Amino acid sequence: MVQRARRALRGRLHPALPVEGATLAPGKSIQLIDGFSRRIDYIRVSITDRCNLRCLYCMPKEGMPFKERSELLTFEEIERVVKAFVMAGVSRVRITGGEPLVRKGLPDLVRAVSRLDGVKDLSMTTNAGLLERFAEDLKSAGLRRINISLDSLRHDRFREITRGGDLSTVLRGIDKALDVGLVPVKINMVVMRGINDDELVEFVKFAAKRHIKLRFIECMPLGRIGFLNKEMYMSTEEIAENIAKEYPLSPSAGDGAGPARYYRAEDLGIDVGFISPISQHFCSTCNRVRITAVGKLRLCLGHDEEIDLRSILRSGINEEELLSVILDGIRKKPKGHNFVELSGNVCGEGMSSIGG
Repeated sequence: MVQRARRALRGRLHPALPVEGATLAPGKSIQLIDGFSRRIDYIRVSITDRCNLRCLYCMPKEGMPFKERSELLTFEEIERVVKAFVMAGVSRVRITGGEPLVRKGLPDLVRAVSRLDGVKDLSMTTNAGLLERFAEDLKSAGLRRINISLDSLRHDRFREITRGGDLSTVLRGIDKALDVGLVPVKINMVVMRGINDDELVEFVKFAAKRHIKLRFIECMPLGRIGFLNKEMYMSTEEIAENIAKEYPLSPSAGDGAGPARYYRAEDLGIDVGFISPISQHFCSTCNRVRITAVGKLRLCLGHDEEIDLRSILRSGINEEELLSVILDGIRKKPKGHNFVELSGNVCGEGMSSIGG
């Protein structure tokens, strides 16, 4: 089986790579450039499809069939994949889920990835429900900063959106992250008309009080959920207009990272970010790909095309062959997403399976 896999790969090795059995020459520079001349230097790695919440825009009310443990990449396999990407110039790694904190041994994975030469920024996205317990260990293991998904600051509403979540544990998790130095802490709020859009100013005040970064995100039609209805969608332009009624906003450079556009709320002394995958998509400058929990290389959030890395990892290929598969795959990254219609299912898997 191993020999068959190697024979299949040998004919399509990237010309920049050495022949089978060789090692990369010292100082050899390899970059991930897709077919539209975009450089990929950022990967998001989902380590589980399981979650301790059931957010209404992420999972069906009845839940989802989760993968068996044997179907997930092991921590050793994840480390191999990340190492291959780092060899090709990736410097930013984000750990995602599902909810990454539900997978046992997470600090061990963080420690291993943080020690890879070339990883300059190691972060994680979480719902923060378990963060109070793990924040200190993650910081000690090498995690640098954290993003927190939070869609309401009202206890009853938070429970409804998450189908049972406890806002108090999330707030304690945020404070713990700040205490141990997982900074900057960033809050991501998915805005849904008629559900939480009356909390925009509350979120801005909350961020200013704690000196954390805040980004508002347009709801996307993903997976089995799609949009619950068209009326739920709210553009970031409208979101900004509503905030500006209370706090005037002016364009700002923000932190210069990622797809968010930033505006300064001078009265509060903070920058507020807006991520617009629907109304003002950022596909032309996309610099990222995703690794799903089951080891698929997903080239675009809005396309179902994936490359099965788990199978070839378990076939026994070496690092050069793995890197060749990745390089070939990156060339197939599509020009843009398919989020054209504000209804229907344009993406076969939900965010809990793909990774945020």
